[in-house]
Amino acid sequence: MFTLFRREPGFYRRLLALALPILLQNLITNSLGLVDTFMVGTMGQGPLAGVTLANIPVFVVQITMFGIQSGSAVLISQYRGKGDTEAINRVMGIGMYAAGFIGLVFALIMGFFPLQFMSLFGDDPQVVATAAQYARIVGWSYFFDSFVQVYNGVHRAMGNPQRGLYILAVSMTCNTFLNWVFIFGNLGAPRMGAEGAALATLLARVLACAIAVGWAVLDQEFKLDPALLFRPGGEMVRRFVRFATPVMCNETFWGLGSSLFPTIMGHMEGSEEILAAYAIAGNITNLCTVGVFAIAGTAAILVGQEIGSGRADQVRSLGALLDALAFLFGAAAGAAFLALLHLLVIPVLYPLFKLTPSAGDICTMMLTMVFVFLPLRSFDTTNIVGVLRGGGDVKMATLIDLAPLWVVALPIAALSGLVFHLGIFWVYLGMMSESLVKSFVGLWRFRSGKWIRDVTLPGLREAGRQS
Repeated sequence: MFTLFRREPGFYRRLLALALPILLQNLITNSLGLVDTFMVGTMGQGPLAGVTLANIPVFVVQITMFGIQSGSAVLISQYRGKGDTEAINRVMGIGMYAAGFIGLVFALIMGFFPLQFMSLFGDDPQVVATAAQYARIVGWSYFFDSFVQVYNGVHRAMGNPQRGLYILAVSMTCNTFLNWVFIFGNLGAPRMGAEGAALATLLARVLACAIAVGWAVLDQEFKLDPALLFRPGGEMVRRFVRFATPVMCNETFWGLGSSLFPTIMGHMEGSEEILAAYAIAGNITNLCTVGVFAIAGTAAILVGQEIGSGRADQVRSLGALLDALAFLFGAAAGAAFLALLHLLVIPVLYPLFKLTPSAGDICTMMLTMVFVFLPLRSFDTTNIVGVLRGGGDVKMATLIDLAPLWVVALPIAALSGLVFHLGIFWVYLGMMSESLVKSFVGLWRFRSGKWIRDVTLPGLREAGRQS
């Protein structure tokens, strides 16, 4: 077994060089969510629940953008292995068209129909009203963010994740400062509360977009070709549709399914306390899983570039190593975070958020389940999002990712919370059941070897059947 961990000299250094910037990117993004939650939470449980409700559709859009980013990466990482910069420009252009369209549609719905839209996700009038005030402003930020996400994703897939790290660092600093200004009314600004958090997010996204555009124009290492960006060509569109669209659909429907969990909570008795607890647990979970997604993102890059370089015979052992590292990381991280939950989170953070005792108990239950299931979630994410998807097996990866969510987890959660009224514990346990099913099915697919595919070839070639 230990021979699996023996790699060529410099491999683990390369692994860290890719994973660390991705980890820091995710950490910055999720830290900003925690800062937003903390600043709004200091104003009371009601505003916190309202912002949480508004972030349900926001989460779906963010996941859709991640899907476009990840779908593009399936092609870009393999084209990078071949050194084909012309094809990378074409893929980037298609990604920007897709992301910009989705961002604009979302901005128009949130901007002009915020109250009607937010009413779909909850039934507490005060919470819905707060959510609508926040959504009306923050929706426009995702039009600008769509281009930043594609740009960062292209450079990440090419093995240069540092660029996105720098852009996000500036954006987060700006966002946090403007939160302090507009939420609380500092430096002569009006005290805007939840609307101030939305305005800060919008301005920070505009700044990030301006930085990305300026960097792209001045970049000498990877020069953009406007002719290829704006006219990527029918052949590349067909290839994008074949290999990237399933990933986009995967992330969109995964995000939609995941957003139904807080929607279920929003229609349960005591929804204000449950949503407030879920907001805090969700942000802490996001912080604690940045390493998981860093490993998965790195796996997609390494596997894709290995196939693109013509070394498909080595891909299976690489995938097995990355899956094993992910599981071990999840086990170690889960144990450490369980300890921190009782040493730091409960005694220090809960009072800062002004949670009621009942909301605090709910939050503790949610986090305990997350950390117990973290080894399986880490394996699932790396295997599906990193190894299978990076290997070009996008359709099967989509099926393995979506079926357990829609066929198992959501029905259990909905029946527990809305039909049998069993309480939030059983709803959350239903959510966690997704990881268990994914692990069995994902391991079966990996062992088959049928997931290793060169997606850049005119005639698709499978290289792993003999493994």
